[in-house]
Amino acid sequence: MLESANRSPSGYTLAFDFGEVRIGVAGGSCELGIATPLATITGQSNDDKFKAIGKLIAEWQPAQLVVGLPSHLDGTEHEMTRLARTFGNRLHGRFNLPVAFIDERLTSVEAESLLSEAQTFGKKRKAALDQVAAMRILQGWFDMGGEA
Repeated sequence: MLESANRSPSGYTLAFDFGEVRIGVAGGSCELGIATPLATITGQSNDDKFKAIGKLIAEWQPAQLVVGLPSHLDGTEHEMTRLARTFGNRLHGRFNLPVAFIDERLTSVEAESLLSEAQTFGKKRKAALDQVAAMRILQGWFDMGGEA
């Protein structure tokens, strides 16, 4: 069963900006409350993507996972919301870690802005965008006290 993480979190957390083509990943220590971009996962199949996620989980050994839930600006859900929920459910099922969902509206816009400020453009920008969006998702979760 998925947890909404209503307890005081501790340990390392991985956050995911789910997309059908790319999945941005960020991580951070709950004690410090600072998110850092880690990776952009791509793959030909879902199995390839979950293998890459499994390697990150083995490396970072998180106590908690966070998945961004996209929605329309008015908060209504759409197809990507359903797909992100399914992705979170699969993470929980495969890795038996608690998964929190957090509203990710405007995280990609914020990520674009941060990359513009850093003067990151072209292929480098595309590779970093999903990681930075995942970082914004995780930072938002930390800023809310680790509750979803």
